[in-house]
Amino acid sequence: MGQIKFSHISTGFIAVFIGYASAAAIIFQAATSAGASQQQIASWFWALGIGMGVTTILLSWRYKQPVVTAWSTPGAALLITSLDGLTVEQAVAIFLFSSLLITITGLTGIFDTLLKRIPTSIASAMLAGVLWMFGIGIFTSLSQEAIIIGTMLAAYIFAKPKFSNLLIPFILLLAVIMSGVAGKLDLSDVSLMLTQPMFITPDFDLASLLSVGIPLFVVTMASQNLPGFAVLKANGYNPPASRIITTTGVTGLLLAPFGGFAFNLAALTGAICMSPNADPNPKSRYKAALAMGGFYLLAGILGTTFVSLFSSVPQAIIITIAGLALLPTLANCLTTALADETHREAALLTFLLTASGINFAGVGSAFWGLCLGLTCYAIKNWQLKAARTKQAQPTQANEGKEQG
Repeated sequence: MGQIKFSHISTGFIAVFIGYASAAAIIFQAATSAGASQQQIASWFWALGIGMGVTTILLSWRYKQPVVTAWSTPGAALLITSLDGLTVEQAVAIFLFSSLLITITGLTGIFDTLLKRIPTSIASAMLAGVLWMFGIGIFTSLSQEAIIIGTMLAAYIFAKPKFSNLLIPFILLLAVIMSGVAGKLDLSDVSLMLTQPMFITPDFDLASLLSVGIPLFVVTMASQNLPGFAVLKANGYNPPASRIITTTGVTGLLLAPFGGFAFNLAALTGAICMSPNADPNPKSRYKAALAMGGFYLLAGILGTTFVSLFSSVPQAIIITIAGLALLPTLANCLTTALADETHREAALLTFLLTASGINFAGVGSAFWGLCLGLTCYAIKNWQLKAARTKQAQPTQANEGKEQG
């Protein structure tokens, strides 16, 4: 296996930190919409942490690639409104139904066939679009915490040659210290407490299964799994998609009764573990994912303690540290996406639509950007083929005349 470096551990921690700090509140809202009690909400975080930790460690170890899983943030956002008026037992039934559909998708091999048709340039353009908002977030955060964010940015520019792979942990530590000194680090709600899982008996209601379960499945596949695999492809990794999808689906079936509403491939946090900050050698970056899986497990065991700890840090710092951590990946994606002159326009349109952040029919911009890019890519190939055929026809006609 080789040695685990500090950069692997710090990258794994930062990825979990960003994931929990940026989306945990959405999970709280979704659970509250279903009428979950405080104990049940804690169980949700237990199930999610354990599920993400086990799958990330097992898949990354098995394929020696940074295969990072996550909860479905778009799915949680969907549940906030969709679960209103339903019971927590009906919600669990919906989670089971959605996970069953994900499992079936993995077993049939449909996803493998789809992914093979996505060119690397289009996948890179879509990932660049996803990461663009985090890059921009570095500078929009300046208006909220000018001194702290400005110092973080200056540290990134001037300290990079000296700190190398330890740069992002150094900047995070610096920002947390500055927040504490400025009195902006609120630790009043942080308390060390183990989470007790709670089994919730599902209540199957056909109407809610169809009206909420199917949209949850579609959003998870289109807004999470598709971008997640595109991230892997854009970074030169190619694990078997169907086996991974099946693994996340089965994990959902096992943990849905405890609140594990959806498990899928990670895009943002996955990209962090695939960046040069994790390890200069792409073949060793899976170790950052292993470390991330360990922190996932810890987050599941401690549950709401982790959430309250991460929530104590100002949101502007979270956005900035994510943007800085993802800058090398964003640069690589833009380079790869625009390198092919023939399909540069298709990649550019993919990037712009994804970066727009629009949401249509409950599905995020990453999916629609990918659809537009693939369509433009196919049309360009058809035009080139038609042009070559047209050029070949006069040549064939002239050869016929000479023979005559």
